[in-house]
Amino acid sequence: MYGRNLKAYRKTNLEAELSVADPHRVIQMMFEGLIERLSQAKGAILRNDLEYKSDRIPVLADRMFALYDYMKELLAKASVSLDVAPIDEVINLILPIKQAWDQIPNDIKEETNQKILNDPNY
Repeated sequence: MYGRNLKAYRKTNLEAELSVADPHRVIQMMFEGLIERLSQAKGAILRNDLEYKSDRIPVLADRMFALYDYMKELLAKASVSLDVAPIDEVINLILPIKQAWDQIPNDIKEETNQKILNDPNY
C-alpha cells in the first residue's frame, strides 16, 4: 500500500511540476528520469532480476524517443509557421548534449571506438 501511495504522490507531483515547467526543465526532467531508469535497469541486471530489468528497458526507449519526437514537432512547427523560435528551442535543447559530447576526453573516445569496432555485439 505504501508503494502505491508513493507512486501516486510522485505522479501528482510530476504532473504539477510539468504544468508550470519551461521546455528546458521538461527535457531536464526527461534526462533525470532516463538516468533513474538506467540505474534501476543496471541494479536489476546485477541482482539477476530479469523481469524488473525488462520492465525498465522499454521505458528508457520511450523517454529517448519522446525527447526526439518533441524536437521533431518543434521543427515541423517551424517549417509550417515559418517561425524561427521553435528552431532556436531545438538548438537550445541540443546544444548542452553536444557540449557534453565535446567534453569527453579523447582517450575515452578512442577506447570506446575501439570497443565498437572490435565487438560486433557492442
